[in-house]
Amino acid sequence: MQYRDFGRTGLKISQLGFGCMRLPEVEENGAWRVDEERAIPMLRRAYELGVNYFDTAVMYCHGQSQYTVGRAIKPFRDKVMLSTKLPMGDVHERGDFRRILEQSLARLDTPYIDFYHFHGINRRVFDEKIMGYSLMDEARRALDEGLIRHISFSFHDKPEAIKYIVERGEIFSSILLQYNLLDRANEEYMAYAHERGLGVVVMGPVAGGRLAAPSELSEKLLGRASTATPELALRFVLGNRNVSCALSGMRSMEMVEENTAIAAEEEPMSEADWVRAKTMMEEIKKFSDLYCTGCSYCMPCPKGINIPSVFNCHTYRSVYGLVGPAKDAYRRIKNPDDTRAGSPVSACVQCGACKKKCPQYIDIPAKLREVDAEFADV
Repeated sequence: MQYRDFGRTGLKISQLGFGCMRLPEVEENGAWRVDEERAIPMLRRAYELGVNYFDTAVMYCHGQSQYTVGRAIKPFRDKVMLSTKLPMGDVHERGDFRRILEQSLARLDTPYIDFYHFHGINRRVFDEKIMGYSLMDEARRALDEGLIRHISFSFHDKPEAIKYIVERGEIFSSILLQYNLLDRANEEYMAYAHERGLGVVVMGPVAGGRLAAPSELSEKLLGRASTATPELALRFVLGNRNVSCALSGMRSMEMVEENTAIAAEEEPMSEADWVRAKTMMEEIKKFSDLYCTGCSYCMPCPKGINIPSVFNCHTYRSVYGLVGPAKDAYRRIKNPDDTRAGSPVSACVQCGACKKKCPQYIDIPAKLREVDAEFADV
């Protein structure tokens, strides 16, 4: 494993971090739980291979991720950096900071959290809640008491808001934000955060799964087809020297082995290849006609529509040309025999609840209708 300076913290962070949002789960009697027989060995194997940054949150894995991560890293807790988050939607007064922090400490079964994030903030939340409720003062108190070691924030807003927040949040040690081959919007302000001494952790290096599907992307960008698309995506993110760490939401032991092997390379992508990939991205701008990362912040839909699954069908058909698999998947949504496929798009009443929660500002009701029309032949 290769390590990079983590901003001004004085810490060395592994190039690859374990994003614990997509741990393997199983359903029992209508309730979901993390499959710990699979998940814990994966987390511990990642540590054995050099990963020293584990990122979780209150809501991940149907609210179970923190418990599993805490149990998994218990034997080597003092050897790794643990990251979790304050869900800003649950913050309605100043006291909520301490209340939720203490809940997370209990769930993780740890006396301290290394990097505690204000979760998914934008400029409005920063002004109205973080500053409005004096949460910075609460954060400083938790720092002084040793309950947390660093304050950070995860970001979902227009790129220029990064500068606004960083300039006013002198307490911040790192930022977690989206960046990948298909979405480089934050690239300029990532460099700004890096220059200001913040560690930069990237989420969604494979674009919420879009770059996990087979494609000819490597050949288009680099002139050779020897690199699988997910590998190319991870290499591209690590090729940006303003990036401290790329989080991967690994679902299997195979993914752990493959991704750590890439992160063990001193130069996952050469500067020449990285520059070429950036330049050639103009060739695939058509990928961005519907950019859904699959983060599921839009869920649950009041009418039971599985919005990320609907949009994924569009991606497979229109972006990767996988017409057959896309039709098969949409057929299950349109006429579901298994209720887990969700309600058909025809159930949408355009209430707009999903649109308000989308960090990509997608007009979800309108796009759902477009995708449904696209699959009129199903």
